[in-house]
Amino acid sequence: MSIAAIDVDPQKTFTPLCPNELPVGEGDTIGSELNQQAKLANYRVLTKDAHPHNAIWVVEAHEDMLSPLDHPNADLTWVSHAVPGTTGFETIPDLPPVTDYDHVIWKGIEPDLHPYGACYHDLQEKLSTGLIEWLQSKDVSTVLIGGLATDYCVKTTALQLQATGLFKVIVNLAACRGIAAKTVEQACHEMKVAGIRVCSCTEAVKALL
Repeated sequence: MSIAAIDVDPQKTFTPLCPNELPVGEGDTIGSELNQQAKLANYRVLTKDAHPHNAIWVVEAHEDMLSPLDHPNADLTWVSHAVPGTTGFETIPDLPPVTDYDHVIWKGIEPDLHPYGACYHDLQEKLSTGLIEWLQSKDVSTVLIGGLATDYCVKTTALQLQATGLFKVIVNLAACRGIAAKTVEQACHEMKVAGIRVCSCTEAVKALL
């Protein structure tokens, strides 16, 4: 059985390098930790947000974000971010080129879809991105997760994988950064309750393998 390391949305859009998008404090500093995590795995997977300018959830100002939407697959408003071809779409420093990964998932390409997790294109979790199936095809039994942000896409991806019952899921907090301390704490609690192993460092991850 194999191990896969998943880099969840480690993009400049979620860092101070793109202050007008969705910056997460120190989001641009986790590259080396993601690389260390990947050394423990047989396969390395990258997920990236890839959103169009004309997405139905886009608002102009940050103060207009997080308003509920009456749409089945886009629940909240956000400022434009992670648009292909822009700086925000790029991965953070220290990470390898996209072509060096074993598998890549692009999500949120359709203007009326805004998923958080990497396993499904839709919020109703009916349309698979193929990530679960790819992991199965490689006989992966354990997944190591890091990325941005802890309290949104990392949490949702981990919960989706855990819900399959197919994998041991480990979240490495040293390879993550979150939006706010309160929501990160809540996310960690949700993941632990679901049976996900939440670790504070790579050494702790090693102990669980």
